[in-house]
Amino acid sequence: MEEKMTLLQLQERIREGIEEAVPPVVWITAEIGELKMHSSGHCYLEFVSYREKGHAVAAKARGTIWSSTFRLLKPYFETTAGVALASGLNVLVKVQVSFSPIYGLSLNVLDIDPSFTVGELELKRQQTIARLKDEGCFDMNSSLQIPSLPRRIAIVSSPTAAGYRDFMKQLHGNEGGFRFHTELFAAQMQGEEAPGSIVAALENIASREMEFDAVAIIRGGGAAMDLVCFDDYTLAVNIAQFPLPVVTGIGHDHDFHIADMVAHTWLKTPTAAADFFVDAFMQQYQFIMHLFQRISLTLAQKISIERQRLLQLHNSMAQSVAALVSRRRQELDILKLRLDAADPSRILAKGFAMVAVDGKRASAGDFVEGRRVRLTLHDGTVEFTVGEVLEKVVGKKK
Repeated sequence: MEEKMTLLQLQERIREGIEEAVPPVVWITAEIGELKMHSSGHCYLEFVSYREKGHAVAAKARGTIWSSTFRLLKPYFETTAGVALASGLNVLVKVQVSFSPIYGLSLNVLDIDPSFTVGELELKRQQTIARLKDEGCFDMNSSLQIPSLPRRIAIVSSPTAAGYRDFMKQLHGNEGGFRFHTELFAAQMQGEEAPGSIVAALENIASREMEFDAVAIIRGGGAAMDLVCFDDYTLAVNIAQFPLPVVTGIGHDHDFHIADMVAHTWLKTPTAAADFFVDAFMQQYQFIMHLFQRISLTLAQKISIERQRLLQLHNSMAQSVAALVSRRRQELDILKLRLDAADPSRILAKGFAMVAVDGKRASAGDFVEGRRVRLTLHDGTVEFTVGEVLEKVVGKKK
């Protein structure tokens, strides 16, 4: 006949069986599914284990860290591991197994090994990096050509974040007075929902791809666990394959995430990301000024050379003109001497006379009686009529 018992008897037997089968204290590995901190200081958890293939839950168990223990474990874990004790972490915990007929199975956490969690996070991180490289998209975004003057910037950030305010102040208040067009695409920047929220913002930007030159993902510093979302595979693959260059300015100087690795350019902080865009304009400005100086110097040298050439040409022409004037002056002097020598008044002053018959230059045959003769001497003129006596004189001369 089948055995009959009360529920309490069944529970007691289960408790006895557990106490006999399981050591009083055991180390187990599991993921923290939920974590709630009570006002009393106690911490209540749910531990979860998954099957090796897929994400099906294989086991669940409630856990408790009493306040006296939690006050010591929490700062020890977070200081050593560098991440906050939160849901989603794989942990190695030392537990005391207990079974209550009323509350069922419970795991009383006595200790936690932070080195195991650090190793798990790093392992997952390395697996994500390897997957991105195997898929050939790790360097895709960095191969894009960013415009030399990236003026239109789409920003993915929380509108209330200090990092976003720092970025905007540094960008729009730049000393060079360079002007930028920015548009915010708000997203959740920490927690489990952050990767999906950022990807949604990127998809919105991609639908307006032609309106922007680059994308800036901005998030100020915070606890390490707050930034774990930037190691997410889905977020990383979307950044890697994004059609526009992506610039990241996430966290503090020491923070470096997979999102930074696959982005076009990684900057340490939001302020540094703003400086990246400002520096692009400053470099172009300095290049233009350098070019202007070179052109000015070349032009000044050219002007100096041409001025010297024109001065030499002027001097040469002046010398040529002076020489020509001197020659012409000499020629004029000679001509003047010739003219002076041929001046009739000088000839007449030597005793010669100019003879005209009837107002025309005379020859010997013109002296016929009755014709009018005019003698021009150096001191006046004489006029007379040719008579017989003159004709006889002329005849004698013949």
